[in-house]
Amino acid sequence: MGLIDFVKDAGENLLKRVGATEEVDAEAVVKSIHDHGLQVENLGVVVEGDQATVTGRAGSQADRERVVLQVGNTKGVARVNDQTELAEAAPAEPEGTYYEVKRGDSLSKIAKAQYGDAMKYPVIFEANRPMLKDPDEIYPGQVLRVPPLDA
Repeated sequence: MGLIDFVKDAGENLLKRVGATEEVDAEAVVKSIHDHGLQVENLGVVVEGDQATVTGRAGSQADRERVVLQVGNTKGVARVNDQTELAEAAPAEPEGTYYEVKRGDSLSKIAKAQYGDAMKYPVIFEANRPMLKDPDEIYPGQVLRVPPLDA
């Protein structure tokens, strides 16, 4: 998928202290991915500055996109270089798009803008689980996955 931009100061705080500075703890990011139940064979995360590179083999396009979101929605990460592959047995599915939450947004407002129907907000909510636990708890700067409606 390549490079995907995120808001560096938004997201889960997985920073570690290194000398006088803080940097993203790549091991904590991998643990967070596993804790959310996202399965990627040979998962690797390397962080250099504010860019994270993700490698591995995902079982589906949706899982691949969720892993990118999990990494990108980590405080201190401004860009994700997605180098993951899809497993040979992965079902063919179209790619979703990414949407950066703005002040005043709600999932229904995003669904209205993306799909033309505010009542389609559960599609976006489900596409971002388990990272989202409640459809009313999104924040500015967070990046969400917006799947195609037919997926």
